[in-house]
Amino acid sequence: MSIKLFDLTGKVALITGATHGLGMAMAKGLGNAGATIVVNGASSQEKLNKAVKEYQGLGLKAHGYLFDVTNEEQVIKNITKIEAEIGPIDILVNNAGIIKRTPLEDMEVTDFEQVIKVDLVSPFIMSKAIVKGMISRKQGKIINICSMMSELGRNTVGAYAAAKGGLKMLTQNMATEWGKHNIQINGIGPGYFATSQTAPIRVDGHPFNDFIVGRTPAGKWGDPDDLQGAAIFLGSKASDFVNGHVVYVDGGILATIGKPSNED
Repeated sequence: MSIKLFDLTGKVALITGATHGLGMAMAKGLGNAGATIVVNGASSQEKLNKAVKEYQGLGLKAHGYLFDVTNEEQVIKNITKIEAEIGPIDILVNNAGIIKRTPLEDMEVTDFEQVIKVDLVSPFIMSKAIVKGMISRKQGKIINICSMMSELGRNTVGAYAAAKGGLKMLTQNMATEWGKHNIQINGIGPGYFATSQTAPIRVDGHPFNDFIVGRTPAGKWGDPDDLQGAAIFLGSKASDFVNGHVVYVDGGILATIGKPSNED
């Protein structure tokens, strides 16, 4: 029997925080592989509508739902609505996240808690709301968007690193508890990508740009579309016996200690 391992036709994929950036890139990948895309946003209906139109303009099946992924009541209400209007959710991508760049000794506890709530607690809330349906159907895919900060620290991002390190372990524990139900829970750890947010520092001669290009074996920033393959793999039958892992899409940064500045 021939099985199209990477074909997502007929699947429904919910991607949180997919109105822009890396979330949008992954959602486009899943849509191009055949999935119906359900896009979550929280900031504004206008921004959400604009994103949905962009997906639909590419010929993708896309729907948008505005709700706060840190609010369990809103999450449950909207998951129920999505599954009634679109269909059971086969693939969940927990992508929504924030970062606050502040030295730990100067960081307000409320800011630290907000990062943890969005980056770590919301994937738990979303997964809990969706997984019971996956358990009853005996299949499902959950993809948690981790980070290189799931493995390494860096100045001024202590709250983010704490959240993403916790998300890595939450991913492993989800796999431990839910793997028996034919549900695969894995993570993607993006490296440094060329986005609108990084544009000001991605210029030759900027210290951080030179650091990243020199530190990355690939010798460049990633293109957001580079994340599509990992998302499709982890959302498809091709990953049916892959569970509890984080796939780092980082151009090789985590593979090396780096090189001296005077070395080619």
